[in-house]
This record gives sequence, structure tokens and C-alpha cells, in this order.
Amino acid sequence: MKSEIKTSLAQNIFRILLALFMTYAGFSHLTFNRIEFQAQVPDWLPMSKDLVVVLSGIVEMALGLTLLFWKKQRVNIGWVLAIFFVLVFPGNISQYLEGRDGFGVLTTDRARLIRLFFQPVLIAWALWSAGSWKAWRMSKKKD
Repeated sequence: MKSEIKTSLAQNIFRILLALFMTYAGFSHLTFNRIEFQAQVPDWLPMSKDLVVVLSGIVEMALGLTLLFWKKQRVNIGWVLAIFFVLVFPGNISQYLEGRDGFGVLTTDRARLIRLFFQPVLIAWALWSAGSWKAWRMSKKKD
């Protein structure tokens, strides 16, 4: 799959916004939202909740920065980011099922449920803005 795909101005703007969001979210994992993010870590995960939050924060910052600056691997980073969003989704489900509050806005079952529907949006956002879908479609046409 070709790593450099031409993307539109809109895709680039949304890619930059997503990269900044990821970098900010990762930073917040390590600082002011550290406890809030621990509410998302499922009890069944056999690791310290704080360690999971710290590691996921580092990964989020790394993904955000690479999405922002590593143009030659942008398509692949889009896929990795989409996979990351899939991997953290069980934490969001756990937060909903366990009724754990978070971030001052996830204080009702309804709010936590609505939040679940945004995960597919983040996956699509990553794949579209990085040109990953386009690269995949182009590779299928060659087959």
C-alpha cells in the first residue's frame, strides 16, 4: 500500500485537528485528567489502572505527533490510530456498564451511552483524514 496519498485541504485540516486532539488527550492522561481516565480502565484488565493510563497517554501523544509530522507514513499511522481507537473501546464500554463518572460530563448512563457512538466517528476520522481509506481502495483496484 502506498504511504503517500494526496489528501484534500479538508482532510489535512481534520488530520491536524485530530493530531492536536490526540496530543492534548495524551498529555492530559499524564497530568490533570489522570484520575478521570482511570475510570475507563476495566477492572478485569490485569494491570495497574494508573500504568494503563500513563502508557495509553504516551501512545496517544506519539500517535498525535506522528500523524502531525510524519507525512510519509501518514496512511499507516491512520490505520494504527484506528486500531488504537478499537482497542480502547472496551474501556469506554466498561465505564458505561459500571456507571463510572468521568470528566464532569459523563455523569449519567445516557451521557456514557451517547459517548460510545463517537468511537466509530473517531475511527472514520482517522482513516479518512490520513488518506488510509483512499489508499486501501486504490490498492483493491489494482488487485
